Amino acid sequence: MTVGAGSEEDASAALWEHGTQGIEVQPRPDGRVGLLAYFTDDMMPARLASALATIPDNEIEECAVPDVDWVARFREGFGAFSAGRFRIAPVWDAPPPSPDVLLVDPGRAFGTGTHESTRLCLSALEELSHRGPLGVVVDVGTGTGLLAVAAARLGASVVAAVDIDPEATAAARVHACLNEAPIRVVRGDGGACFAPAAFDVALANLTTPLLLERVSELSGLVRPGGALVLAGALAEDEGALRNAYGPRGGVECRTEGDWLGLVVRRPRP
Repeated sequence: MTVGAGSEEDASAALWEHGTQGIEVQPRPDGRVGLLAYFTDDMMPARLASALATIPDNEIEECAVPDVDWVARFREGFGAFSAGRFRIAPVWDAPPPSPDVLLVDPGRAFGTGTHESTRLCLSALEELSHRGPLGVVVDVGTGTGLLAVAAARLGASVVAAVDIDPEATAAARVHACLNEAPIRVVRGDGGACFAPAAFDVALANLTTPLLLERVSELSGLVRPGGALVLAGALAEDEGALRNAYGPRGGVECRTEGDWLGLVVRRPRP
């Protein structure tokens, strides 16, 4: 699938919503973006084209998937790397145990630390831990649970990780065990399953539409004096997110590449 650069995020979200098994992003010389999305045999091209009709100026082309050992291919290209104080390493090439090592076993859930939005959250979480105790933390849309594990390593007293996807909650439990992190994994829809003002820090690495749709829900999770860490938005969405979350507290923005992270500090009474 080929789309304009401004439609990449919406197209990716739509592809995931309609059951893709994975996406490869391929920037093109003309400024457009190719999205190579993998589907099972029951997704017909005509059905997919109808589902993506709202994405402007898109072109869809079907191609066969070569018979490749994708797990082996992925492992060849995935090595340990640094993100702030942490060293993120695949479980098949684990370094000696250390509080600064986070082990990952990549699967279908999002959040292995390679994406800019995950690194923005890790950076913000580390900075908050330098300002004072993290206290009670929740990771909304936890994916692999990597951010929740990092919060536990940074001294959070209690960490909850919530996701509506059962594959994500299963992955989060695996990563909690791999890293011996005492996180509580919950299957639920965003922050709706928690009491208001239950957390000192809330993390939400989601898409821009979800961040804008759930302003009250996400902001309501955080106690006065606490912080809401947001990521998953493009830098061009800064104005919309500032307008939405600014009335809830002071907003600090940071970027990495084309991606945006925000820290919203709730005022004390």
